[in-house]
Amino acid sequence: MRPIDRAVAILRCFDARRPALGITDIARATGLSTTTTHRLLVALQANRLIRQTSDRRYGLGPLLVQLARSGALPTTLRDAALPLMTALRDEVDETVGLHELLPSGERAVVDQVESHQELRRTYTEIGVPIALPHGAPGKAILSVLPPEQQEAWLSRPIDAVTPRTITDAGALRAQLAATRARGWAGSVSERTPGIRAVAAPIFDHTGGVIGALGLSVPEIRMADARAEELGRRVKETAWLVSEALGATPAAVEATVERAGGR
Repeated sequence: MRPIDRAVAILRCFDARRPALGITDIARATGLSTTTTHRLLVALQANRLIRQTSDRRYGLGPLLVQLARSGALPTTLRDAALPLMTALRDEVDETVGLHELLPSGERAVVDQVESHQELRRTYTEIGVPIALPHGAPGKAILSVLPPEQQEAWLSRPIDAVTPRTITDAGALRAQLAATRARGWAGSVSERTPGIRAVAAPIFDHTGGVIGALGLSVPEIRMADARAEELGRRVKETAWLVSEALGATPAAVEATVERAGGR
C-alpha cells in the first residue's frame, strides 16, 4: 500500500459516529502497525489534516474543515445531484428525479432531468408533499428511516392513489426489507398509472437519509430485466451523490442496520 493510500485509510476512519479515535483503534481499523500509524499521524498532524484532542486521541484537522467550507464542495442536495443526474439521463435516456425528505416526514420532487424520448415521464408536481408509501422514491427513503418512523407510516391507513398502490402494511413491510437488502426500491403504477420506477436513498455526512434518486420510465419500456439493471444503476449513482455530501460506508451501514432493527 502506498503512503498516500495509508494516509487516506486513516482519514476514512473518522465519521460522525467516531469523531475521535486512539492510535490502537486506528491501527486496528486500517490494518497498519501502531508504529506506521503513529508516523503517519504525525505527518498528517503537521499538515493540519489531523489534530490531537485533549484526551490524546485523534480527530480530523482544521484544514479539512476549511477545504469543506471553501465552496469547492457541494453543500446542497441539488448541487451534489444535478451533474450526476444529467450523466445518468444521458446514459439511459430516461427521466431522473431528485426527491427530498421534508421536515414533515413526507417527500417532494425538487428537480428532474428529463428523458429526450417523446414518450417520457415529466414531473409536474415539483415541491408538492407526497406520502412516503406512495412510489419507489418514497419507499427507498422509508426503508432506511429508524424503525419507529417506519411504523408511524405503516400503522396508519395508506391511501390508494391508483389501483396498484400498496395499501397492505404487511406487504409494504416486506417490500421495505427487500429494499434494504438490495439497496433500491421499485414500483409499478403505484402512484402514476403507466409509470414504472426504481429509486435509491441518498445519505448525508451523518449517514442519515435525506432523499432519493429515482428513474421513472413508461411501463411499456421497462420489463423486469431492465428494472433490475436500472435499479443497480440508480443505486450506484445515488451513492455517488451521498459521497459528494460526505457520507461514509460505515455511517450508512449503521443507518441501514438500525432501520432493519439490528
